[in-house]
Amino acid sequence: MSKKKTLVNAETDKSVPDFIDAIANKRRQADSRELLQIMKEVTGKEPKIWGVSIIGFGKYSYQRKNGDEFEWFNVGFSPGKAHLTVYVMYDINEEQELLERLGPYKAGKGCLYIKKLEDVDKDALREIIVKSDRWK
Repeated sequence: MSKKKTLVNAETDKSVPDFIDAIANKRRQADSRELLQIMKEVTGKEPKIWGVSIIGFGKYSYQRKNGDEFEWFNVGFSPGKAHLTVYVMYDINEEQELLERLGPYKAGKGCLYIKKLEDVDKDALREIIVKSDRWK
């Protein structure tokens, strides 16, 4: 039997504009505004704050092997001090052609770490976001 659970990084009603305005690093703030616009255009969804520092778009439910059920966003990002973290809902490492076009980044299984948005290929980034948003 599945049990509906709430993650620490659950969807909130916090203000996205206020969150971005509070980012101390002006470059990270500008990059966040640009990435926010890109994700809004790609997803057609309004952003929500998840937890304390993630901006997510869309929402879906998933179930872990133990039966616990959670809600999560389709694609999102977090403006950290060292880099922007872009969260995708698939193994980004399977996208070698896109990653080669993207430019400088580091990656985990479901996330990209980007130091400056101006250094990456925005078309490749959009394609990555489109692929993540399909997991509806």
